[in-house]
Amino acid sequence: MTRLPASKRREQLLDKAADLFAKMGYARATTAQLAKAAGVTEPIIYRHFGSKKELFVALIERTGRQTMDAWERHLAGDQDPAERLRRLLGDNPMVSDRGRAAYRVILQSISEVDDADIHAALKQHIRSLHAFLAEEIQSAQESHRVTARFSPDIIAWLLIDIGLGYGVLSAMQIQDHNVDPRGEHVQHILGRILVGKEPKPG
Repeated sequence: MTRLPASKRREQLLDKAADLFAKMGYARATTAQLAKAAGVTEPIIYRHFGSKKELFVALIERTGRQTMDAWERHLAGDQDPAERLRRLLGDNPMVSDRGRAAYRVILQSISEVDDADIHAALKQHIRSLHAFLAEEIQSAQESHRVTARFSPDIIAWLLIDIGLGYGVLSAMQIQDHNVDPRGEHVQHILGRILVGKEPKPG
């Protein structure tokens, strides 16, 4: 067993747990299986997480931080509120390479367990994403780039509701759920509704 600094060991356990939950489901996966996958003993797991549920909550929290960190990087260097919003419309973490596995684990768990602590973590996760989006939308409204007819809160919820549906249908491998026969894509329609047509290249 390789000794790792506590912070790196914690991240390694979360990585292995995400893989294990994706294969076995949250309910069926055990800490013994996780210890074997991580090349550690079970007491090492309990040194970092008090229980499998605590580990899962930490995974939800980390997924939220990773999503917002990725959004921050994606928006870096662009000051135009409309373009920033357009970029966010094209960056659904549920279907991105970086977030697909973690979000499918989270979706799977919802159908497997009914636990107040897990629901609280999920609620906080979604509310954090909502706050991020609402702030971007408010900035675009203040710059008169997005209609102020509707509140930033409700537009942010609209984007989350559509994004979740998009992610679930993608996870179900429903073909062509996001495009019509003419090639019109849901993402582009949303962009046109919110911020107008994309400028033509120079």
